[in-house]
Amino acid sequence: MKMRLILCTPFLLLFVSCFQLIEDVTVKQDGSGTAVFTANLSQSRSKLASIMLLDSVNGYKVPSKTDIQNHLAEIATELKKIPGISNVSHSADFDKFIATIRFSFNKVEDLNTIANKLFTEMKITPSNQSSYAYNKGGRTFSRTYVYEPKAKAEFEKLKDADKEVFNSATYTSIYRFDQPVLSQSNASAKLAASKKAVMMQSPILDLITGKRNMTNQIKLAN
Repeated sequence: MKMRLILCTPFLLLFVSCFQLIEDVTVKQDGSGTAVFTANLSQSRSKLASIMLLDSVNGYKVPSKTDIQNHLAEIATELKKIPGISNVSHSADFDKFIATIRFSFNKVEDLNTIANKLFTEMKITPSNQSSYAYNKGGRTFSRTYVYEPKAKAEFEKLKDADKEVFNSATYTSIYRFDQPVLSQSNASAKLAASKKAVMMQSPILDLITGKRNMTNQIKLAN
């Protein structure tokens, strides 16, 4: 659960259980590409609009729009400092409650640098086996996911009200390519009609508890 943390706006996710985190990565033939990470809370926008009129909920301070904008700006600033990352931008729609961060990368492995940096800032020890890789010669994109038991242990420490936040939450990964996909290793992943994109969706709770594995080896045509 690395890259989704980029847009994990903790202010809002504490208050609603119906949200979606989306990782949308486009990889070119040379291994460069673009990434868009989105926190979509639109299904709870009526509730969120009411909550943001309050000072606190369940003991948590309710952020202002400025707080949220500043949080996204801080993330964008950190991304801009990473070698290989460029064209960083961010947006927040407070009518639909959708927050997005976009950037370009020189090589797929740059995504690992971002993930490791985020974990370091949050004082979490990442698993070195959870990573992105791209073999340009073999035309293979790899997303390796390794379940981290510590995630479940930390989840179990939460109050019941906080656990409920994750009941309907989902994580979606989309990987797009400039050539057709010949094969993939994860049976849960769906191939687009164009054969140039692969999508996988999972309840976030299944990732926290280790019930779902997002690992996928995607072989592309030359």
